[in-house]
Amino acid sequence: MSANLEILTADALPFRHGFFTRKGGASSGVYAGLNCGTGSGDQAEIVAINRGRVAAALDVPPEALLTVHQVHSPDVVTVTGLLQGHPQADALVTATPGLALAVLTADCQPVLFADPGARVIGAAHAGWRGTRDGVLEATLDAMEALGARRVDIAAVIGPCISQAAYEVGPEFLQTFLDEDPGNARFFAGGPNGRPRFDLPAYGLHRLRSAGVGHAEWTRHCTYRDSERFYSFRRTSHAGEADYGRLISAIRL
Repeated sequence: MSANLEILTADALPFRHGFFTRKGGASSGVYAGLNCGTGSGDQAEIVAINRGRVAAALDVPPEALLTVHQVHSPDVVTVTGLLQGHPQADALVTATPGLALAVLTADCQPVLFADPGARVIGAAHAGWRGTRDGVLEATLDAMEALGARRVDIAAVIGPCISQAAYEVGPEFLQTFLDEDPGNARFFAGGPNGRPRFDLPAYGLHRLRSAGVGHAEWTRHCTYRDSERFYSFRRTSHAGEADYGRLISAIRL
């Protein structure tokens, strides 16, 4: 059933995991492929089929593929069993075997975490706002509360928008400079003079500054590869009505 899925992985994460591309899904139209976003306008039963394929690839029942209602916050849910409803948060952590933690993205950073010694995992949805507001550090804190040590934690940023495709306005730049003038290094001038933001470099900086043992980016750009990835920004530029959501997940 999941033979046609494309699953990107990282050697730094020793547990079963994947940054799933849009390949191998049942959705059609603007959602064509593996759309796992229940918040999209796609048919609910089709999204459930797609999520079932992801669960099967991770060898968990569909109800054990856990996601939250993402709101661009620094909030983290510590999971000990199946979730009741969809709590509002942007990251999940657990030390409970048999659960898969997942986040949905379409340009924002999906970040998967693992401490193999303590057997604690995490997953975070980290757009510019959540990253700036501390969702990555909050995920590390929540993992430590379960017995992890941040020096033993590996964090991998999956496919997200790259700097070359992420043009922003001067007000956006100013909010980052107001917080820390050193943030200027995450911006570069574009061909029309507007700044371009390096979201994954900023995410790596926040992770490394927080003392994580290992941090990397898979170096896939969601905007530039329409065959493999959904992109909110690309959809906006194309004038399309909606867009699919990629899923990234890790399980113990």
